[in-house]
Amino acid sequence: MRIDDPVVLDLTGVTEKAALMDRCADVLALPDWFGRNWDALADCLTDLPEPVTLVVTGWQEYARASPREWRTAQEVFATAVDESPTRLMVLLSLGESFGGSDEPPAASLG
Repeated sequence: MRIDDPVVLDLTGVTEKAALMDRCADVLALPDWFGRNWDALADCLTDLPEPVTLVVTGWQEYARASPREWRTAQEVFATAVDESPTRLMVLLSLGESFGGSDEPPAASLG
């Protein structure tokens, strides 16, 4: 797993669970059976086809708008990392963007 080849999950503009699930599905190229719920996300995160360093950016708006959901999302990410520490690393970006530019990189698995 290399930190210089991250997959960026940009949550800018996300304020609800459905949008978070859509972004996860798109960026991580989750399978068609992904049910867009917490259990399905946990299953998919522990079954990624290759090691992933996931950098979550723009999460602050979601955390303010849906604090309970954001706590659940953090728990799902943390549990997945604990279960697959050599396959998944999740980093939260504290700034507005990642990679030193005004626009986040358009990295994805798909």
